[in-house]
Amino acid sequence: MSEGQARYKEEYIERKTIKRKILDYFFITIFSFVYAAGVALFIDPNNMAPGGITGIAIIISRVSGVGTGTLIFLLNIPIVLVGFWKFGWRFMISTFYCIFATSFFTNLLAPLGAATKDILLAAITGGALVALSIGCVFKCGATTGGADIIIKLLRRRFPHLRTGMLFMLTDAIIVTISAFVFRDLDAALYGAITVAVTSLVMDVVLYGRDEAKMIYIISDHPEGITARLLDDLDIGVTYMDGVGAYSGKEKKVIFCVMRKNLAPRAEQIVKEEDPEAFMIISSATEIFGEGYKSYFSEKL
Repeated sequence: MSEGQARYKEEYIERKTIKRKILDYFFITIFSFVYAAGVALFIDPNNMAPGGITGIAIIISRVSGVGTGTLIFLLNIPIVLVGFWKFGWRFMISTFYCIFATSFFTNLLAPLGAATKDILLAAITGGALVALSIGCVFKCGATTGGADIIIKLLRRRFPHLRTGMLFMLTDAIIVTISAFVFRDLDAALYGAITVAVTSLVMDVVLYGRDEAKMIYIISDHPEGITARLLDDLDIGVTYMDGVGAYSGKEKKVIFCVMRKNLAPRAEQIVKEEDPEAFMIISSATEIFGEGYKSYFSEKL
């Protein structure tokens, strides 16, 4: 390849990357609005606290009178600062933007009041809208902040703790507290329904009904990709030796298995480190071993 062709290729990749980032931020804005609609029009006005930072913000809002959107932003500030320190600006800048947009739209929509007074419909619709937005934001390489970052930090400090257990525990605590703050057990139970709906819909939006993702990556830059997978996602990675049948060239094949919620971020890492990498992603319905199922666990 000539020097001119190489320069053109680099410029093309750079333009493509910029265009992709603009699209990502556009969709982050759209789905931040969807998230805010789920909270401001369905969950918050019906006195439900669905867990996470949003649930805490709703509870504090009732006690203090400060707007829920404002509290979502304020509660996330220290979390985001720690995230910048631990995970770097590249991952956190889009997350910070998403938090800001969500907070802004939540305050903007709050004066409209409840879209429905049927609390069951509000729980289901609000949970579905929140899940849809979270799933789509994940696909854009960002998060909605809050509990996602806190649990990621806890997993670094206590790697033996399981992510699902941490999410379930924090949500259960927040829903329980809401019962005392709102003095309404029914609202707390409907908040639990919202948590369940959010979890189920987000799984469908992001990954269908599969248990995990299995990824093979063939790249001329395996070290950079592996380092990012290990540091950013904290997952196990295995090298396998491969040889091109036509070229006869030896290559390292990266193999890894991860939880479903990490797959979009893994795809983004590969695209950033080597846009020309060959990547195969497949579904794994059952994973046995450390961090997954026990070999001795009973099948349901």
